[in-house]
Amino acid sequence: MGKWLRDFVIYVRKPRIRSRFLLAMILVSLPPLFVLGYISFNIAKETLVQNHIETNQTHLKTSSEVADLLLRNIINMNRIILSSDELRQELYQSGAADSGNEAVLDVRTANRLQNIVVSNLFDTQDIDSICLFDRHFRSVCYGRSEQAGKYGTDETRAKIAGTDWYAKTLAAKGKEVFFGYNVLEESTAGSSFSSVKLLRDPNRLSGDMIGLLVINIRKSIFQQVINETEQSGFLVLDPGGGQPIVVYDYRPDLTESVGIGTSLDATLAHFSKAGYIYSLYRNSTSGWMFVHFVDTKALLKQSDRIGTITMLIAAFIAGIALLVSYFVSGTITRPLLQLKKMIVDWAKGNPSGETNEAFAADEVGVIAQTFQKMTLENQQLSERLLQSELKEKEAELRSLQAQIKPHFLYNTLDSIYWMSLLEDKADIAQMALSLSESFKLSLNKGKETIPVFKELKHIEHYMIIQNLRYDNRFQYVEEVDPDIMGYEIMKLLLQPLVENAIYHGLEPKVGEGTVRLTGRRDGEFLVFTVTDDGMGMEDIGKTEQGYGMRNVRERLALYYGPASSFTIRSRPNEGTSIELRFPYSEKKEE
Repeated sequence: MGKWLRDFVIYVRKPRIRSRFLLAMILVSLPPLFVLGYISFNIAKETLVQNHIETNQTHLKTSSEVADLLLRNIINMNRIILSSDELRQELYQSGAADSGNEAVLDVRTANRLQNIVVSNLFDTQDIDSICLFDRHFRSVCYGRSEQAGKYGTDETRAKIAGTDWYAKTLAAKGKEVFFGYNVLEESTAGSSFSSVKLLRDPNRLSGDMIGLLVINIRKSIFQQVINETEQSGFLVLDPGGGQPIVVYDYRPDLTESVGIGTSLDATLAHFSKAGYIYSLYRNSTSGWMFVHFVDTKALLKQSDRIGTITMLIAAFIAGIALLVSYFVSGTITRPLLQLKKMIVDWAKGNPSGETNEAFAADEVGVIAQTFQKMTLENQQLSERLLQSELKEKEAELRSLQAQIKPHFLYNTLDSIYWMSLLEDKADIAQMALSLSESFKLSLNKGKETIPVFKELKHIEHYMIIQNLRYDNRFQYVEEVDPDIMGYEIMKLLLQPLVENAIYHGLEPKVGEGTVRLTGRRDGEFLVFTVTDDGMGMEDIGKTEQGYGMRNVRERLALYYGPASSFTIRSRPNEGTSIELRFPYSEKKEE
């Protein structure tokens, strides 16, 4: 070993340019090349993990919103059952009766409960059972043979008052409470979970309890909200106050191997320790946690293969570099000077790497030709990178536009539903027509831009619906220059601001309110202002917490660039004014 090292030192010390050049290439090229390969591999791995987490976070959010729709159907079922006067009357009679009185819940009550569910066309494929309890916890059930499970006898139903789920239901004061298990069963590991609601008579001032409504839902309902693979798992956890309850488990074999901890944090720590990457999202209706997890090794399998190929390529390139450097070192001054001149010219702005001097057909000439090819490829890669960034910006813009939450849809459909019970059909027809026209304008045949006059029609339909909901509380004033009506603007740019003015400015205000929309052309810009005389705000920074305002601001900046502006002015109890300023398009539509 000593002799080999001594011979190497003697070889390096020889006054030969080839030896010095070879050593320099070894010291300069090989370590950075391998370090660069190692760093690139780790960056690719971290990027893959981060993209996976962000993608699954988006999927969990979508799954949670789908689950919200399904759970709200259960909530609507609760409210429809409570709205039955006959059913409430039977609950009163049964609650007022002692154990020997015949005026208690019986088969007729169960039939009436069934008729309510059937007549309102509720989808019961995911409903395991519906149980109605009076004040003395006597019950009738629809959808199960035994009455109220373990609380179906005179001896056991008195225990309901001492259960945790009953205490939580009382504390909710009439709000629907979701439990991660079937409250009427012995075990928490069953195939269904429960929604419990404390029943009060809305027509009586006292509002005393008249009974309980327990709806047991099959856990298979969550199969409608997931899209998983064999390498990943999906959990719905009820964190509660202690050890989490598994409401739904897509891969029980994986979960069993990992184990559920004594708390949510401990459970997540188990997943990390077992080598899983997880993503979380809290469901707004139930408060449960949606958890997606995937095996890190399976996720990074492709990344490991890329790392291996990267190191092999690096080693191959290193070998080529050493071989080329050995032959190039045989030439002396002129080819190197020519190469230097070409490099200097390229650095000064000749990206093609062209030179007026011809290279000999030797090693330096090969390097020169290779450099020319590399500069050309670098130019092409730069152009591709610019195109990729533009496409990424466009995709981000489309993503932001697609994420506009349909709060307006939910509120309007809810109004139509209750008006069908309380109002005349003419108002419902008007609201449905305005809603239909609003949807057509929102879709806009798939185009990203819309003429100003169509965006204003969208706002007019929206105001018709809101005034139907709030009994003409709001006045809408439109002062837009007729000359700009045909200009194309980004769709859904003004309507969310009017909606924000209604819900956050005028709706909390007592009495009537006014929303004023002005529009004009200022040089090369269009200027729109949405003003309300509502509640106003002290901290304008709170607007960043609202999804609608933040969405409009980000879409405006992405679509129109830094030349656009988004300005908010507000004073408490005086109102809020929002000004949009952006370049306009020459394209017009009459």
